[in-house]
Amino acid sequence: MNNMKEKNKFQHRHCFSISAYMESPYLESCIKSLLAQTVKTQIIMCTSTPNQHICSLAEKYNIKLYVRNGESDIRSNWNYAYDMADSEYVTVVHQDDIYGKRYAEGFLQCLSKYEGTRMGKNMPVSMFFSDYLPIKNGKIGHKDINCRLRRLLKLPLKNMRLAGSRVVKKGVLSLGNSILCPSVAYNKKVLGDSIFTSDLKFNIDWDTFLKLSAIKGVFLYCDYPLVGYRIHENAISKEYIDTSKRYNEDLLMFKKFWNEKIARFIMRFYVKAYDTYSR
Repeated sequence: MNNMKEKNKFQHRHCFSISAYMESPYLESCIKSLLAQTVKTQIIMCTSTPNQHICSLAEKYNIKLYVRNGESDIRSNWNYAYDMADSEYVTVVHQDDIYGKRYAEGFLQCLSKYEGTRMGKNMPVSMFFSDYLPIKNGKIGHKDINCRLRRLLKLPLKNMRLAGSRVVKKGVLSLGNSILCPSVAYNKKVLGDSIFTSDLKFNIDWDTFLKLSAIKGVFLYCDYPLVGYRIHENAISKEYIDTSKRYNEDLLMFKKFWNEKIARFIMRFYVKAYDTYSR
């Protein structure tokens, strides 16, 4: 297939759906990173907190804005951003983060390679995701302990045959949340509508990935960092660490894989990852 035709076709298969909330100072940088993609795909923005900041940026960059009525919470906001995308794949964009200019291109290359295999003709991709680099104090840094742990846990997924196994998909999640939520592109045809059903507040993504691991489909993994994950004082992660809510939800998640004793043993080491927000 002609490379240009393949790229043009991909424009209609993927959408970046920005979940915008309140007045984030990082929203414009995020939008610019999506517009700078080497392979252009659809971009929309969704919010439950419409304001001048969000509306003016949507108008400035000619991005269609969808407004959800009702109480604002992470689960409802993510589901709305997911559902509003009229495409096969959707990346629910977190407004604080930055996407490398080759995110869409990297996704396209991985997807095309997989779909060209025998396995790719029989088993769909349920999710695509990549590695990432942390952004701290406005600078993209080297891989921190979270990056390294997540990369290690995801190693089995580099084998496409293993990446379709329910046991393996669940296994890569059993020692921690190994998948960076902002890097994920979900296959709506496979997963259906409103996939975020967890009652958890912080680990809604980890709990969702566990649910999706049971669905027939490949977890397509790119081990190259295609996303810049911003670490800052106002991040929800830091808030949940400071109030111990993250510890409680992390322990609850480990209990979904292990018994009480093993879960608490794992937590002794897993809490070291919290240091990312204290340095």
